Amino acid sequence: MSIVAHPRAARAPSPPTERRRLTVAGIVQGVGFRPFVHALANDVGVAGHVGNDASGVFVEVEGTPAVLDEFVRRLVTDHPPLARIDRIDAADVPPVGEGTFSIVESSHAEGPRTLVPPDVATCDDCLAELFDPADRRHRYPFVNCTNCGPRFTIIRDLPYDRPATTMATFPLCADCAAEYADPTDRRYHAQPVACASCGPRIAFEHGPDRVVGTDLVIAAVQRTLQRGGIVAIKGLGGYHLACDATSERAVALLRERKGRSEKPFAIMAPDLPAVRAIGECSSVEAATLTGSARPIVLVRRRAGATNPARGVAPDNPLLGVMLPYTPLHHLLFAVVPGADVEPPRLLVMTSGNRSDEPICFHDVDARERLADLADAFCTHDRPIEVPCDDSVVRVVDGEVQPIRRSRGYAPVPVTLPFDMPAALGVGGELKNTCCVASGRHAWVGQHVGDMESLATLAAFEASVTAFTTMYRAAPTALGVDRHPGYLTRRWALAERDPQQRIVDVQHHHAHVAAAMAEHGLGLADEVLGFAFDGTGYGVAADGSTQIWGGEVLRSDYRGFDRVAHLAPLPLPGGDEAVRNPCRIALAYLTALGVPLDTDLAPVAACDEIERSVVPRQVERDVGCVPTTSMGRLFDAVSSLLDVRHRVTYEAQAAIQLEHLAESGVIGACELRFGLAQGGDADGPTMIDPRPVLAGIVDGVRSGAAPRDLAAAFHVAVADVVATLAHRHTAGRPIVLTGGVFQNALLTRLVRQRLDGYEVLTHRLVPTNDGGLSLGQAVIAAVATLGVAGEGSS
Repeated sequence: MSIVAHPRAARAPSPPTERRRLTVAGIVQGVGFRPFVHALANDVGVAGHVGNDASGVFVEVEGTPAVLDEFVRRLVTDHPPLARIDRIDAADVPPVGEGTFSIVESSHAEGPRTLVPPDVATCDDCLAELFDPADRRHRYPFVNCTNCGPRFTIIRDLPYDRPATTMATFPLCADCAAEYADPTDRRYHAQPVACASCGPRIAFEHGPDRVVGTDLVIAAVQRTLQRGGIVAIKGLGGYHLACDATSERAVALLRERKGRSEKPFAIMAPDLPAVRAIGECSSVEAATLTGSARPIVLVRRRAGATNPARGVAPDNPLLGVMLPYTPLHHLLFAVVPGADVEPPRLLVMTSGNRSDEPICFHDVDARERLADLADAFCTHDRPIEVPCDDSVVRVVDGEVQPIRRSRGYAPVPVTLPFDMPAALGVGGELKNTCCVASGRHAWVGQHVGDMESLATLAAFEASVTAFTTMYRAAPTALGVDRHPGYLTRRWALAERDPQQRIVDVQHHHAHVAAAMAEHGLGLADEVLGFAFDGTGYGVAADGSTQIWGGEVLRSDYRGFDRVAHLAPLPLPGGDEAVRNPCRIALAYLTALGVPLDTDLAPVAACDEIERSVVPRQVERDVGCVPTTSMGRLFDAVSSLLDVRHRVTYEAQAAIQLEHLAESGVIGACELRFGLAQGGDADGPTMIDPRPVLAGIVDGVRSGAAPRDLAAAFHVAVADVVATLAHRHTAGRPIVLTGGVFQNALLTRLVRQRLDGYEVLTHRLVPTNDGGLSLGQAVIAAVATLGVAGEGSS
């Protein structure tokens, strides 16, 4: 027998081991990113480490090329829901033969700064613990984890670690420290983590009396509210003034003390069914209400609902509602064990400030400024580093449109379409925000408010300092509104460094540029922008000053051509006219030569002095400023239709006109603007409002229903937008911007008429003046790139 030996089959060579260093930029700190990376590394089988630095998250992974590719793929597709990855930079480094994966200490590398996450509403897991008697955080008002809780409002510096937050003064107990250090725990490196043994605590103050202990405090707040009192409640980004939203008496008392006669108050409801009991709530509105940002959402008041009190939003079919977003809020709506008081059903939760002042967020300041407004205080000892008011949104044409961008959204940046030098946009006079743009990011600050006091100016300065310091951005240019009286402009001129360039930015150009930036349009792109609002500083072709606000601009970031605008009409008395739409209507009627008979509502609404003085101002051109403002035209029509003659807050007349129009029959009446060429054959087209105003007067005198005339006016505005778009767009995207386009009915009508065109509206920053700073910053940055300046006016 012979034996044949066979050679052993050759073993395939092992795949080579490689090591990669990844730098992850975006919102990757404070959102559970490192524990996610740790778990992912163990799942796919790579060694290495992960850590934080000021620029983001750094990762080194070692394994076979195929496994490393899988790790990077899942890093992008499976990241935590609160994270946002903007960029991953990868570099090969020598393998070191590690056998495990670890989380390392944070470092302080120089370079671009990471993104600060916004504050996040209490997650379902923490909410379950809050109401679980067996849990050690049962009824603890500051329960949070990596998926929820304060972020932006407590951070002092980057990287985002506990020593760089206002939680630094609360040493962790053994139990919390164990959770904080365990990569498998959802509280791993959750910087605000705490419990009743080691964390912040709440207190109730009524005059000299002070109550501590969570349940005693909550019960005391509930009793005060039940008795019709007002409580100043310290929240995430500042104080609220709260009262029982079902009590006409309590709401009236709050209005009297705050000096806020009619402007709607925001309501907090305990849950979505409670919202649906008082308001009509679409699926988009419901998703927004229950999302992690928890903004105030404007919903239509449900017909026949007996709550909230009518005084919450007088003569307004919209309600601003929000859901609880902190554990303290949830406790306020829950029964206190053993207490003899019922929790509230609905709460007014309005900003804790005096009218025209910024929100209170320091305890000493709150006790001083709110002492005459509140009967009691519910406070806590966790400092607020950055004040941040509630955000407000409205669903317009099926999409969420920000009206006030603040808590839950700030400071998430707008991603820019190209690299920009550092620039600062200082915003406008109303609804002020600042914006710092640098590289590919534009950080639009939280809502500051109207620049009408030194306190608001101080809040604005603090916001500018916070953003420029946090992101190590030294602006080379400051974008400012051209209006010489704006406080923000005067501040920029006084405070700028001699090396910084001041770039004058026309108001409506800034509106258009903001929309362009948030939609990612580049330097070579042009748009046709419809910028309709109440007031913007403008200069006519002859050099005279005007108030603009009905502008059609062919625009890019470098400049604009004014291709059309509303024909100028006289505005008597400036701001006084704005507060009295009947005066605007009287001036417009005089300019049109319409007899001022008292059968017309604005004539009857004006007193004898107004009926005498306003026509003389117009006829003699004394004390009148020409205005092309679409917002002022809405005010005049509101008065002509006997909707609103005097206003107590911005856009009140236009808001009520929109609501009247929604009940009208489209097509029952017909109104149409005229279009005429300006004096120069190459000049802008004039949108002539005289046929519309004359048609309304004729309609009123012939007995047409005001609601049908209101609807016809909205249709006429939409029709003229469509006509001008067809004439001038030439394939360019169409931008709808400015406060007038907060009008949901008008926006819907315009979009219907522009079906098939690329129509851009605001989704990241407000269409009102809260978005101006973004446009200013981008225009200022582009102006420093060595290209031509802003263009014609």
